[in-house]
Amino acid sequence: MGLTTILGAGGTIANGLAGILAADKRPLRLVSRNPKPMSEAELMAADLSDREQTIRAVAGSEVVHLLAGLKYDTAVWRETWPRIMGNVIEACKRAQAKLLFFDNVYMYGRVAGPMTEQTPYNPCSKKGEIRAHIATMLMDEVKAGSLQGMIARAPDFYGPDTPNSVGNVLVFGPLAKGSAASCMVNADVPHSVIYTPDAARGVALLADRASAWNQVWHLPTVADPPTGRQFIEAAAKELGVAPKFRVLSPLMLKVFGWFNPQVGEMYEMLYQNDSPYLFDSSKFAREFGFGGTPYAEGIKATAASYKKA
Repeated sequence: MGLTTILGAGGTIANGLAGILAADKRPLRLVSRNPKPMSEAELMAADLSDREQTIRAVAGSEVVHLLAGLKYDTAVWRETWPRIMGNVIEACKRAQAKLLFFDNVYMYGRVAGPMTEQTPYNPCSKKGEIRAHIATMLMDEVKAGSLQGMIARAPDFYGPDTPNSVGNVLVFGPLAKGSAASCMVNADVPHSVIYTPDAARGVALLADRASAWNQVWHLPTVADPPTGRQFIEAAAKELGVAPKFRVLSPLMLKVFGWFNPQVGEMYEMLYQNDSPYLFDSSKFAREFGFGGTPYAEGIKATAASYKKA
């Protein structure tokens, strides 16, 4: 069993994946700027925007997972993401390692109907343009036969021990403190969210399936998602609090963005919240017989994690 390397260790999905691999006694290397110990995994500090550091981080690997995250800033993404992807591709080619890239759905842009693996790239945001570019960089190498690669995509997250996810920041965190939850733009349209343990499990399953490589996959996300209102009501019920919430309008967010750059960076992505945001992972369900944790079960487990805190 060869070495698996996680680039971007320390994030929620990376931690979940590392736990799965460690439990399976896989040889494991965790790479980040400041990696934290986990079981018997090898730790390596590296800056993935540096070519030589990336080559060293990947050397000797059989499978590489790119789960790195960058500051939520378009200028940072434009400058750094293509460099990281180029460095990781080169490093994997040198090491003859397979590369799995954990991606989002920004490159699809506004979609009428469910997003599938066949949905064309049609970004309507600057961040989406960047994600389309780096995804194309990887799949062009795959098509050329110079690299075994895969893209595993996920929508917005929620789950235990996921404090920075959309679902937790807007819903579970505030409700658990007795404050009102927030819903972006429209509380009455369905919005797919993936349960973080399912995302980690899905990545592990894909990497182990030889026939899954050289494709794009959507990670297991339950169909028929709740609306923002329904999600908040379910979370509040499990937390034992009133389902108080406010709807954040585009104008409110634009004003907030003048004072908070992070909020300002979110503004161009509001199209994901004003109409149904539907993520289809039926391809994964057909292949692996797993379509995701039911929302009621995931919401209950997430609420329980806040009760323990």
